[in-house]
Amino acid sequence: MEAEHPLLALGAAVALALTHLLAGRLGSLSAVPRSRWLSAAGGVSVAYVFVHLLPELSEAQDAVAEEAEGVLPFLESHVYLLALAGLSLFYGVEIASRRSRAASRGGDDATGPAAFWLSIGSFATYNALIGYLLLHREDPGSTSLILFAVAIAVHFVVNDHGLRAHHKAAYDRIGRWLLAASVLGGWVAGRLTEVSDAAVGLLIAFLAGGVVLNVLKEELPEERQSRFGAFVLGVLVYAALLEAI
Repeated sequence: MEAEHPLLALGAAVALALTHLLAGRLGSLSAVPRSRWLSAAGGVSVAYVFVHLLPELSEAQDAVAEEAEGVLPFLESHVYLLALAGLSLFYGVEIASRRSRAASRGGDDATGPAAFWLSIGSFATYNALIGYLLLHREDPGSTSLILFAVAIAVHFVVNDHGLRAHHKAAYDRIGRWLLAASVLGGWVAGRLTEVSDAAVGLLIAFLAGGVVLNVLKEELPEERQSRFGAFVLGVLVYAALLEAI
């Protein structure tokens, strides 16, 4: 698989890291009813998954089946299980964070240390995977990189909003810095290592499942009073852009 140009990918990694560091300054996103911008950002992320990432999985399936033959037969026709695993993992992290907040005794409605580190550790791994895929994707090239980076940047804004709501001051003090660093760490790992096409396909599948869950968990709860129209507009605009390019 052809690797992405390292400097272009580094620029994207820095931009994504800065997204985590600066998203907290967008105070208007915390309003209820939910900001139209957040709902639109969720729509963009979901559109990217369904229009771009999932079709790539069907292409990656052949490589996975070839490499898994006789070694990992369970994965020969089950690459989508990795997408399900990504979705399930982050659903579990979300449930743990909500239960920790419900049991909070500090009066600040924040998660406890165990839930905080579980959440930040999971999202740091997720971000490192994204940093790696900036260099190694099924569809290399500057246009593909820009589309990927934009979709992930708005997705990070959505994630950042949810993580700050769960973890409060601990997220601003520690969490966002670790998540920003993990993107750059993933880029470094991508420069130092290169895995097979099949492995990239599995990583993309896991990422796709995580993106879908992390967007929908922010949009679906009734108390969010989400903006369905803005969400659909984000879906339609980005899907049209992906189809046109």
